[in-house]
Amino acid sequence: MQPERCRADLVTAEWAERYEPRVDDYRFPKGEEVREEWAGQVGRDGFFLLEAVYGPAAPGWLREIEAVQVLRKAWVQQYHRDGDRYLAALATDKQVTATRLIAPSLPTRPVIADRWLLSELAFFAVKHDRPPKDTYAALTKRLDVVPDLTVVLDVTPEAAMERAAARSGDATRPDWDVLDVQAKVREVYRSVTDASAAFPALGPVVRINAAQDRAVVLHTAWQALDQYGLLANLSGAAR
Repeated sequence: MQPERCRADLVTAEWAERYEPRVDDYRFPKGEEVREEWAGQVGRDGFFLLEAVYGPAAPGWLREIEAVQVLRKAWVQQYHRDGDRYLAALATDKQVTATRLIAPSLPTRPVIADRWLLSELAFFAVKHDRPPKDTYAALTKRLDVVPDLTVVLDVTPEAAMERAAARSGDATRPDWDVLDVQAKVREVYRSVTDASAAFPALGPVVRINAAQDRAVVLHTAWQALDQYGLLANLSGAAR
C-alpha cells in the first residue's frame, strides 16, 4: 500500500476538518453530550486507522512507526475501560472493514474468517460480563456481510498459555494471557459455536481441534473448505 493510496483511502474531508488544526489551537466541544459524541467519533477514527495499518494489505513498516504504537496502546487502554464506548467503536470498525475491505472483493472471493465476531463476544463476556447475545446484537446491527466460513482453532487453556509464553513485545497481553481467563474464553467460544444458529452472522462454523498434529489441522481445514464448496472459488480468485 503506497502512502498516497493510504491517504486517499483514509483521509476524507470530514477527517481533515476534525484533525487539521494544531493541538494547541484545538477547541474542544462544549457540553457533555457533544463531548461524548466527539470522543466516540475520535475513537472510531482511531480504530479505523489501526484496522488499516494492521490489515493484510498494509506494509509492515507502518506498524513500527512510534506514533502508531502509541495510538494502539492508548486506544486499548482507554476504550477497553468503557465497555459501551469500546463496543460502539468496534461495531463501527466492523462495518467499515466490511464496507471498505471485504465488500469490494465480493462476490469473486469467498469470505473465510478466523473467529469472526467470536473474539469480541468472548472479550465482552469475560471482561465486561456482557452476555454474548447482547454483544452480538450490537456488533451486527449494521453489519450485512456474513462469512462463507468461520474457522475456530480449539485449544486448551494450558496450550493457549504455552503459546502466549512464546510471544514477546506488543504481542503479549498480561491481563488476557491468564489461565482462568483463557478457560472462560474457551467456554464462550464453545457455547456460541454449539449454538451457532442463534448467531447467524458467523456463517457456517467449523471448530478444529488444534491440539492435533499441524498437518492434520491443515488437512481438516482443507476438508472444511471443500465441504462448503469454497475451493473452486479460491482457485478462481487466484487467476
